[in-house]
Amino acid sequence: MASITAADQDLSSINSYQPFEYDTGLKVLADSSNLKSVPSKFNYTNQPNALTSDSIPVIDFSALTDPDQRSKAIHDIAKACQEWGFFILVNHGIPEELMNAVSRATKEFFNLPEGEKKQYEAKGASDPIKCGNFNVTTTSNQTFTLWRDYLKLYVHPEFHCPLKPQILREVLLEYSQRTRKLARELVEAVSETLELEKQYVDQVLKLESSFQMFAANFYPPCPQPDQAIGIPPHTDPGLFTFLIHNGVAGLQIQHDGQWFNAESPRNSILVNVADQLEIFTNGRCKSVMHRAVVNSERERMSIVVANGPSSEAVVGPAAPLVKRDGRAFYRPMKYEEYVVSQLTKSRLDGKPILEQMKIHDD
Repeated sequence: MASITAADQDLSSINSYQPFEYDTGLKVLADSSNLKSVPSKFNYTNQPNALTSDSIPVIDFSALTDPDQRSKAIHDIAKACQEWGFFILVNHGIPEELMNAVSRATKEFFNLPEGEKKQYEAKGASDPIKCGNFNVTTTSNQTFTLWRDYLKLYVHPEFHCPLKPQILREVLLEYSQRTRKLARELVEAVSETLELEKQYVDQVLKLESSFQMFAANFYPPCPQPDQAIGIPPHTDPGLFTFLIHNGVAGLQIQHDGQWFNAESPRNSILVNVADQLEIFTNGRCKSVMHRAVVNSERERMSIVVANGPSSEAVVGPAAPLVKRDGRAFYRPMKYEEYVVSQLTKSRLDGKPILEQMKIHDD
């Protein structure tokens, strides 16, 4: 298969993501001592270099619980969501040992024999437990495979987890509960700056039955980092996405038309605004493009928790904000339908689904 050219590398060229048959995981392939170049099915020509910035906002979550600092803290969160769409969360209250335990348990899963993992291979977008990889098809009908093995689990409102390793279920249950509470407090902080009543936000987004997904991504060393990619540029569905990693950088975010490395200190959480928060705030918060690049020296593992509204929630711009702005800038859509659309055909007519939700002036 021919390599995809640089002209095809922007997000709008990606037409769909489809799971591929789990024959041999990427980890086994990458562990091969004979792997000197990227196999053709992974070919994705790209420029993995990015700028380094010390301007990515850092938010001290503990300030939210201090009456003297809360006002400034929620202002800083809202500003970060509006200007960057990303921030680094510190003093978030989740024990470092729990975060490390989740990472260790997840690595145990990726180290399981291929036969153990194969029982969870993805058969459909709605499978509550799935692992494997994705083939990505562009609008020009070129297909490539991501340089990544993944594990994805639906953990709320129903909790799903593989049987092995057993420790994963124990630590993930607590981690999902803590991150869900954290996400809800961040949503409430943003809503407070917008003068939206807590009861209104909870009812519209149906946060008691919020949809939460856990995803672990394993990126082995790649012999040609400019010829493969972990995850192409994209935005996330949901409200807030949380990410921690094993100390190896690889997440890059787009800001003012340039790519920046999103580096974060130990025990912090990288937080990004997701699509439904942009829609709900009528465009005030920004869900920005980000991607995962690979390197030739060290394996990278990221732990992601995607926090959304309820699957049943129909998310459009908040009514008080529409009244304030004079009109809605986005169309409403049931969250479950939004997620399925993004997973099964995420690029219709070459446009990201978030772009399609925007109501433009005629």
